Amino acid sequence: FLCPALRANFHFKTSELALCCKRHPATLLLFAGQGAQFSGMGHDLWTAYPAITAPAEAILVYSLPGLCLSNTDGRLNRTEYTQPALYTVQVLQYLRWLETVDGPPAAAAGHSLGEYAALHAAGCFDFETGLRLVQRRGDLMSRASGGGMTAVVGIDANTVKRLLAEAAFAGVDLANYNSPEQVVIAGPTEDVKKAGAALATRGARCFPLNVSAAFHSRYMRPAREAFAQFLQGFTFNDPKFPVIANSTARPYGRGRVAQLLAEQFAAPVLWTESVRYLLAQGDYEFLELGADFSRPGGAVLTKLVAAIRKAETETGFIPAAAKQQTSSEERAERWQGRSFQSEAVPAADCVSDPDRL
Repeated sequence: FLCPALRANFHFKTSELALCCKRHPATLLLFAGQGAQFSGMGHDLWTAYPAITAPAEAILVYSLPGLCLSNTDGRLNRTEYTQPALYTVQVLQYLRWLETVDGPPAAAAGHSLGEYAALHAAGCFDFETGLRLVQRRGDLMSRASGGGMTAVVGIDANTVKRLLAEAAFAGVDLANYNSPEQVVIAGPTEDVKKAGAALATRGARCFPLNVSAAFHSRYMRPAREAFAQFLQGFTFNDPKFPVIANSTARPYGRGRVAQLLAEQFAAPVLWTESVRYLLAQGDYEFLELGADFSRPGGAVLTKLVAAIRKAETETGFIPAAAKQQTSSEERAERWQGRSFQSEAVPAADCVSDPDRL
């Protein structure tokens, strides 16, 4: 596939960028992370793509359709099962979406686990490789213990950062920047509880998350090193269209797939900054694959994008050019990132539906 890409990170010619924009000019695909799973997911997809479902069962040695459609024993909500299942369903959803369009998306982004489906869609690895990666990722994350995470809603990230800079809360990290007024903190369970109580006195609403460890924090560094070693056994392609990395909020560059996937383990998910970056590129449509507004929690990323767009428009962050209609050629030029390619950004598998907090 050929799609718009930043010249700083990709080797596409301007003419190729414009051609791709004309094929499918205005869609940015979003892939949700862990927490988006539900019993019955993929119900209309499992029999439609045997080339995916057959190798999946061979690799996992259990039936994904059985897990996702019945979930009688509750395994679907266990990390080591959730991650292969959700990744596979998202790949199936992408294949279904491709049947309805003339070409690939302009770009893609995934929240934590969702980044693997985005990278698969961009041709960085085949389905089986991606499944082995998320299987190992889920296994490492399920073994982690001794920590917790709390969603903090109603105050901005800078306020949370100032609190965490105090000595009493030095052991707590910011793990997810989900929207201007929703972040997630992570660390030792008791430390997170104390930080949550302190944030509540500053007007925040705090919701402990049902996780076994402090994901996307410094406490995942041992798992990061183990996963980095595992990644050495694979060869990856560069993305065929831009994929925004969680840990940098910028597109993957050449030869950086393994590095950034490993970094993601112990780095915060910069979702707010990722969406800001995408908003600055032009008048694209954000499409969350599998989004279902009738199901609680069924369109989390879509709602977060709306919250970020509203906040950034009100504050004037989004350039005027990004609010106007633009041609395919203008979109291609914007993806070259003349004003955005080198901005610094602040240095989890947890995202919460704003309507459910």
